[in-house]
Amino acid sequence: MTDTDVAPAVPAGPPKAPSRTRRRAWTVTALLVVFMMINFADKSVLGLAADEIRQDLGLSASAFGLASSAFFLLFSISGAAVGLLADRIRPKWLLLAMAVLWSLSQAPLAVGGGLAVLLTSRVLLGAAEGPAFPVAQQATLSWFPNHRRNLPGALIVLGITLGVLVAAPVLTWVIQHHGWRSAVAAVALVGVVWALLWIPFGGEGPYATASDTTAPTGSGDRRGEGAAGTGPVSAPHRTPYRRILATRTWIGATAAYFGTYWVIAFALVWLPSYLHDALGYTSAGSTQVLMLVWGLGGVVVLGQAGLTGWLLRRGTASRWARGGVGGVLLLIGAAACLALPLAPAGAVTAVLLVAGFGLAGAMSSVAVTTVTELAPADRRGGALGIMNAVVTTAGLIAPTLIGHLVDTRGVEGYQHAVLITGAVLLLSGAAALTLIDPDRDARRLSA
Repeated sequence: MTDTDVAPAVPAGPPKAPSRTRRRAWTVTALLVVFMMINFADKSVLGLAADEIRQDLGLSASAFGLASSAFFLLFSISGAAVGLLADRIRPKWLLLAMAVLWSLSQAPLAVGGGLAVLLTSRVLLGAAEGPAFPVAQQATLSWFPNHRRNLPGALIVLGITLGVLVAAPVLTWVIQHHGWRSAVAAVALVGVVWALLWIPFGGEGPYATASDTTAPTGSGDRRGEGAAGTGPVSAPHRTPYRRILATRTWIGATAAYFGTYWVIAFALVWLPSYLHDALGYTSAGSTQVLMLVWGLGGVVVLGQAGLTGWLLRRGTASRWARGGVGGVLLLIGAAACLALPLAPAGAVTAVLLVAGFGLAGAMSSVAVTTVTELAPADRRGGALGIMNAVVTTAGLIAPTLIGHLVDTRGVEGYQHAVLITGAVLLLSGAAALTLIDPDRDARRLSA
């Protein structure tokens, strides 16, 4: 054989495609973090402008409370329905539709109108925002393999905290200097700008149609194609949703996440009043404690993501890396809440309050990544959407129950509310530790 019979060696070039994929993955993640920030800003406008809206529209406290509750009228239902739809329609277009609907639902209120317009706007906004979190997580996690999902999943949760730290002060300034309708117009406009950026830069990743036990198929935005994109792959057996929802892992993740959402609902609606009326904090002091609560929540979400990812890379089972870490954080939060009513006023009370309300947020990320690991690729949207629908009922129950306790028991009602919150977190943490085991249940689903 001569030298001419051998093909010359060609040095391997740099892996350009994986590098482009990584950049695209983090671009999509960043866009969806902003998406969740806008989602929170839309939710918070009414609370931030409560006094101005009541005075401008001549609303009683009951009428304003009705408008606040109207947001959750269709929230859970739409979350479940669109979650199921996300298994049939690309999440890219569902997310785009949501952002557009957010802006359209708020446009009439920004221009004018009274209580009827306010109620209609909040009902439509709640229906459009109900599926936001699970679909955003589904789109984000489709860009990462199972052992790399903790950080991007946590960043989506962090968008809520960033919404508190960034959007709330900005909207407060707009309300004070330009009126509450200008604040509504501002968040509607930001939604439009996000939608325009999402069209060219958004999309699903290579893990959108791949299970966690197989390599990803197709390129970033193709679904249902072979690895080379040459043709469709024969559809596998579709696991019934009822089998997924009956697993101990889905039940445990949902129960644990319910405790987190209970705390979020308490913090958004009643925590400022609790700090001011029951604990005697000034307005400035209440704001500082609230920032500490949300700031700790953000740190814990990122810390949990780093710890869980490290444990998974070392071969620790998801039962402990996800369910164990999330469950322990919930139990510590439960202990802090149960001790809070008995603690002496001062620094100890502040520490217990910040710990009790700040540590629970990590379960949002844990629950989503756990269910994403459990569910087959063609059932993730529905499994996440139904979980979110069940969990967000805490947004209906907690504020109403706490309001009733305050009306009937006065300041003492807040102490009862904190004890109930501790009990909810205790049950949620126990569910995470005893029920979550995605490795076991995934094997049962594939059997």
